[in-house]
Amino acid sequence: MRGNGAGVSVIIAAHRAHGTIVRAVQSLLDQDWTAWEAVIVSDDGTDYRPTLQAAGIDDPRLVFASTGRIGAGAPAARNAGLDAARLALVAPLDADDRFRPGRLSALIPLALARGAAFDNVAVVRDEDDSPLLRLFEEGQAPALLDGEGFVATSVPMFPVVRRELVPGWDEDVNFCDDVVFNVRVLDATGPVPLVATPFYEYRQRAGSITFSADSGERAERCYRHVLERLAGDGLGIRDDGLRHRFAQAIAGKRARNAAYEAAFKAGRCANFQEFLALGNG
Repeated sequence: MRGNGAGVSVIIAAHRAHGTIVRAVQSLLDQDWTAWEAVIVSDDGTDYRPTLQAAGIDDPRLVFASTGRIGAGAPAARNAGLDAARLALVAPLDADDRFRPGRLSALIPLALARGAAFDNVAVVRDEDDSPLLRLFEEGQAPALLDGEGFVATSVPMFPVVRRELVPGWDEDVNFCDDVVFNVRVLDATGPVPLVATPFYEYRQRAGSITFSADSGERAERCYRHVLERLAGDGLGIRDDGLRHRFAQAIAGKRARNAAYEAAFKAGRCANFQEFLALGNG
């Protein structure tokens, strides 16, 4: 068993997540690094304890919090989780995703040493567990990830970060908040280790935000807003070069999003990750 070192607060924003929360929490119970807490933040006015207890999960490492609202959004929920978090490291986990075994023991020592650590991501179709794509294919993952490398990616990434370096989540950025968060982390840390193994499983699920018919429109609104923020307060990004590269990357994402919208409306893909799997990355 691992876990005699520093612990990690895994923040799980939960909105209508009773169907998936057991899997997310079970993936923490399956870790060999045992020094963790799961901060489960209800953003739908419901209590997730009974759902977990019905599945036989009643662990003292579970911490329950709430936004006090319904549909405040993932950034607000994650910030509420950050307020409740008590351990030295922080890691987000979407309520419909899961950590694969060994993730924490692989990333925590690296994050402690370098401020943060990322890993490869496997995108999986939830309905049948079929793999859609990986963020980095075999042999393609760089040993270190910096801001420039990150902004070139198209799949969400979920780091483990030292608590004092966590910038919080911008609550006015409500679609691509994870992208802004990661850029701000890398602005604070500089290049950090990237583990080539896909320890994070990003589940594509019918009914999720990326499956909604207006997901392309939501993305466009978010990209426009991020560009406005970059031109204004710079989103708090201190590195001028990184700010400029981020703005260029967002412009590229807008163009790719327009292509996705056309493909979605033509029935060629059901969601953005399927669009990428067709070779549009």
